[in-house]
Amino acid sequence: MLQEREVVKVGSRQPVPVDVRIIAATNVNLEQAVAASHFRADLYYRFNVATIYLSPLRERPGDIMPLARHFLRIYGDRLGYGEIKLAPDTEVTLLNYDWPGNIRELENAIHRAILVCPGNHLRPEDFQLSGVRILEHEPVVSMTSLESALQRLCEQAPPKLFELLEETVIRTAFGFCEENQVQTARLLDISRNVLRHKLGLYGMLPNAQKKLSVAYSETEA
Repeated sequence: MLQEREVVKVGSRQPVPVDVRIIAATNVNLEQAVAASHFRADLYYRFNVATIYLSPLRERPGDIMPLARHFLRIYGDRLGYGEIKLAPDTEVTLLNYDWPGNIRELENAIHRAILVCPGNHLRPEDFQLSGVRILEHEPVVSMTSLESALQRLCEQAPPKLFELLEETVIRTAFGFCEENQVQTARLLDISRNVLRHKLGLYGMLPNAQKKLSVAYSETEA
């Protein structure tokens, strides 16, 4: 259907043209999934026409309060509670939270808080936020330093910048883990299959290095 833009109904031999627009969303890195044979490459390239990356909610703090008020109206009306507001310290709590579950977690948190709140002003204690918190000290400094280094690197505009960064990250993590693939994959939060693919791609696997050496020798010969 994606290729021919037509379908054949069950029991029929006559194709029927279709005019549809397909919008697909995922929280999986499909390029890595394809490399690990977890997602069909042909399907990926049929879908991958126009890609929009939506950053996580923690990187969009300006969206938190408008979304919170939106969900307040929805669940307040649905539950028949009338107008419900957030206490000032509650707004601070929501803005300082990391929201690892993104918008879905925010919606569920608002829904739960409305159910347990004794009044019409939601308090911080009405929320059960158990995810990862935003760190305010060394990690922030480290990220700032990393961003500054990347900024300088972008100004230099070396060729194949992304491959250079990816190889550097993988090589550093692989060395840090004493070339233990399981620990490296866990550290980078990727599958071992994806890691092995990248290691082979950048010549960090013993077998890959041996093959490269043989190929180089044959070329010289």
